[in-house]
Amino acid sequence: MRTFHLELGPRLRLTPPQVLVLSFAAVILVGAVLLTLPVASCYHKSTSFIDALFTATSAVCVTGLVVVDTGTYWSRFGQVVLLSLIQIGGLGFMTISTLAAILLGRRVMLHQRLVIQEALNQVSLEGVVRLTKAVVAVTITIEAAGASCLAWYWWDKYPSGEAIFQGLFYAISAFCNAGFDLQGNFMSLTYYQGDLVVNLVISILIILGGIGFAVIVELLNWPHTHRLSLHTHIVLDTTILLIIIGSLFILAVESQNPATLAFAPWPERLLSSYFQAVTPRTAGFNTLPVSAMRPATLFFLVILMFIGASPAGTGGGIKTTTFVVLVMNVVSTISGKERIEIRERSIPPLLVAKSISIALLAISLIVALTLVLLLSEDSDLLTTLFEVTSAFGTVGLTMGLTPKLSVLGRLIIAALMFTGRVGPLTLAVAIAQRQRQNHLGYPEESIVVG
Repeated sequence: MRTFHLELGPRLRLTPPQVLVLSFAAVILVGAVLLTLPVASCYHKSTSFIDALFTATSAVCVTGLVVVDTGTYWSRFGQVVLLSLIQIGGLGFMTISTLAAILLGRRVMLHQRLVIQEALNQVSLEGVVRLTKAVVAVTITIEAAGASCLAWYWWDKYPSGEAIFQGLFYAISAFCNAGFDLQGNFMSLTYYQGDLVVNLVISILIILGGIGFAVIVELLNWPHTHRLSLHTHIVLDTTILLIIIGSLFILAVESQNPATLAFAPWPERLLSSYFQAVTPRTAGFNTLPVSAMRPATLFFLVILMFIGASPAGTGGGIKTTTFVVLVMNVVSTISGKERIEIRERSIPPLLVAKSISIALLAISLIVALTLVLLLSEDSDLLTTLFEVTSAFGTVGLTMGLTPKLSVLGRLIIAALMFTGRVGPLTLAVAIAQRQRQNHLGYPEESIVVG
């Protein structure tokens, strides 16, 4: 397998992972500078660079963790900047730049195709430009539909212009799994706990954004092909299963909690449990007060946040497919099988090794940074672990720790959001600079494990 480098000068050679990482970093820095401008704040004063950098990182990495309240602190200019950063972060800078090149009639070069392949987690270069066009078309269509539904629903509550902006903001924030809200006072969607329209529209947008663009495109083509790939089957089955299990668990545990669901009517309990099972899969909205949930529920949400969304989508986490490969690897080992078999297909050993690497890197990162934050912040273990996992999974849920973070804590969480968005393995490969193949083979020797 050849390793490709992008020539950006006589001495600078960048790999696709490096270009991907640097493009995200560049957008974050530009966004941070814009958010420091006095016009971006309702108070017409400059925002500290640390707070602006944290907010821009959260927006580009479609997370939703905020140190200042989005609805009351940022002016309309600031909110538009945030919305633009969320859209760029959800689609990916390279996707947008490639679309611009296509619209301008320019040829998409090989190095651009390689970066798109990396960004969209595609196995081969074939069809990546066609997929990019489909991704943009699908995004515009779904977000427009969601924005129209929400604007129509809020038409009587807000002036027409505000209703349209609110609908657009929430549609983009939900589909991109960002979790930014405009309700004010860090309330998220708790005001709409029993609202059927808001809950269903937002949750459907979250699910569509989380399953991945490739899956959506394949589902749209299904009437013509009558065939779904193994990847799509795994994503859909796992997504549905996690939502069902999550809904039942939250309903069972929180139904006796007077601070959340104990006094709510049963239809509202079911709706709230379903919505809260969807959002930890990297969306960040909440209709129930997170800090009031029981420890068992909070720890269960940590698990869901760690798993996250699906590849080539707008969410983070280790991804549903990685989780399934890990589980099936354990099953295959116990069964004495040499290879993982799913739906009469074998998973290549290289993918198994990649999945294990991603999981170990994620766990190591979460454990290490949880320990660091326990030393730097005035917080207990569960609250800190929840915050760190939420940042890594680009979720945006918090038990109230985010606004209280020290400067060091904000920098750590911002770095973690960035890592979660680009992927720990992608970041590690980018830092390593070169992927060198070792053609020298050594003799095998067994060691004792387990």
